[in-house]
Amino acid sequence: MRRVPSLPDQARHTALPGHMVVCGDDALAERLAAELRELYRMRVTVVVPSLPGTADTGTGTAGRAGAAWLLARMQAVVNRAADAEPTPAVRVLQAPLLDEETLAEAGVARADALALVHDDDETNIRAALAARRLNPRLRLVIRLYDRKLGQHLADLLDQAAAVASSGLDPAALDTSTTVLSDADTAAPALAATAVAGTSKVVQADGLLLRAVERTPPGRGEVAAPGLCTLALLSATANDPAGAEGSDASGQDGPLLLPDDRTIAAATGRGTVVLETVTHDGPERIPSRGLPIGSLFSRRLRRSLAGLVLSVLGLAVASWLTSDDEHPLRAAYLTLLDLFAIGDPALGEPTARQVLQLLSGLTGLLLLPVLLAAVLEGLGTFRTASTLRRPPRGLSGHVVLLGLGKVGTRVLARLCELGIPVVCVEEDPEARGIPLARRLHVPTVIGDVTQEGVLEAAKVHRAHALLAVTSSDTTNLEAALYARSVEPGLRVSLRLYDDAFALAVYRTLRAAHPRALTRSRSVSTLAAPAFAGAMMGRRILGAIPVERRVLVFAALDVAGHPQLEGRTVAESFRPGAWRVLAIDSAAPDERLPDLAVSPSYDGTEHPSGLLWDLHPGYVLRPQDRVVLAATRQGLAELLGAGSRTRPPATGAPSS
Repeated sequence: MRRVPSLPDQARHTALPGHMVVCGDDALAERLAAELRELYRMRVTVVVPSLPGTADTGTGTAGRAGAAWLLARMQAVVNRAADAEPTPAVRVLQAPLLDEETLAEAGVARADALALVHDDDETNIRAALAARRLNPRLRLVIRLYDRKLGQHLADLLDQAAAVASSGLDPAALDTSTTVLSDADTAAPALAATAVAGTSKVVQADGLLLRAVERTPPGRGEVAAPGLCTLALLSATANDPAGAEGSDASGQDGPLLLPDDRTIAAATGRGTVVLETVTHDGPERIPSRGLPIGSLFSRRLRRSLAGLVLSVLGLAVASWLTSDDEHPLRAAYLTLLDLFAIGDPALGEPTARQVLQLLSGLTGLLLLPVLLAAVLEGLGTFRTASTLRRPPRGLSGHVVLLGLGKVGTRVLARLCELGIPVVCVEEDPEARGIPLARRLHVPTVIGDVTQEGVLEAAKVHRAHALLAVTSSDTTNLEAALYARSVEPGLRVSLRLYDDAFALAVYRTLRAAHPRALTRSRSVSTLAAPAFAGAMMGRRILGAIPVERRVLVFAALDVAGHPQLEGRTVAESFRPGAWRVLAIDSAAPDERLPDLAVSPSYDGTEHPSGLLWDLHPGYVLRPQDRVVLAATRQGLAELLGAGSRTRPPATGAPSS
């Protein structure tokens, strides 16, 4: 094995307080490193796969191209960091294998946190076990898709840390292990783009919240406050210095977490308020078993109806042609003739003989129809658990394109919100197909680039198209075709590359200015949660306010003198933090992570968060609260201010 050291223009350094290590092979690693460097002002070491020619890793051309792309992106981050500070804050280490030797060279033994964000779960698990042996106190953030496996792994790693640090109280160790999924983290924002047209959302205990910008109310009007007012927007419409919305705007810049007096005095300024995300369209109606009408095809039902009417007509004719025959006897004789078990009508009147022949002919026609009904009925029951087709007359639904890792999580979130969904997937063995089958979600199997597939999903009557496949070109082609069918359709695309996403957004907006178009990157949406976990915080999400950021976190009141024993009103510090909700669930019944929605199993998961708080409620040590804070305010609240490096001059902070 050949070791490739750090880049020549970067001197090695030992791990210092505030040192973070990121190991990854895709865009999430690059975005996470930028988040830690630019927002939290941390010293970052990034471990990336080797460039082509440095080692034979067996990854093939695609893997080498991905490694070269990632290293080029990381070099751009390094260059930005070098421009901002004389000493580079990002170090890039290339290695063919993510083993214990590589982790030691990256400084894991004395680092504060390690993020393992490779797309391969096995690579992350192996590296996590090795890192825990190197540093029992290390804070680990691991990217895993499987929730159950992640929970078991977190318990195992914390137990290993407690054993390695014998004689110390495990509860006092800074050994938090956080397992996150980029699909889980990005799913609420992707679902919100289809429902509300925005990704400025936060998920808390299964509840989606969004930040909404509101224009200043007119004279005599009172703006609805929502759940609370998060910020006052900039007072200036144009900043000649180009720093509008940042700290350089001075008093005219945005004011985060203002108090009521400041809000009342700030006339003519827009606000950012917090609201719950709701769906105004038709509700998703869950299936209540197998409908009787779906047992047989329409053609078979018509054939059966025609034969029944023919039998009734023959019975009536037999009764009318017989003078003294009872109607029931006439019907009985008709059925005997129908099944060819009656006596021949020899010596009977001509009308009786003709009716007997017609009944026999009808019986011959009835036999294949009955056989077809039996076969269709058995086939329907056999395939009762297969995928449903979109029903006729469906409208106002969301067409979800792609049922991979991300699409599966988005489907679960849309179903939890009660939104009607029609899925489109090319691979019948895709990860999300079992979930769609279990939830009875209509699904179209086919290539979206082929004509007729989106029409089968009723895209012309849909509320929105949400394209979340792993292929940018497939998502774009689907969006363009859907817009040709319905120009006013709301479209949200998952696009990997930022430059490509910007070009697509501008083109679609120019071609369809009245239609809502959004492009989202899973790595961009997931990076804030991963960065917050590396900082040791239960980050629920981050919402940008112009060029500043508000962070939402779940926090136990115990051990925080700024909260414990104070009322909700007394705990509020304008411009720093504000308590928004209290978890009413008992400590042993609380969800371990409010940011992750429970697995959807068709049952309701009521939220335990109370948002309408009385200002006089006294916060108790056993309470868990959800608060909005600036990054500096949260660092002060958690006592981490001394561990955070001061921002560079002119850099926006919050």
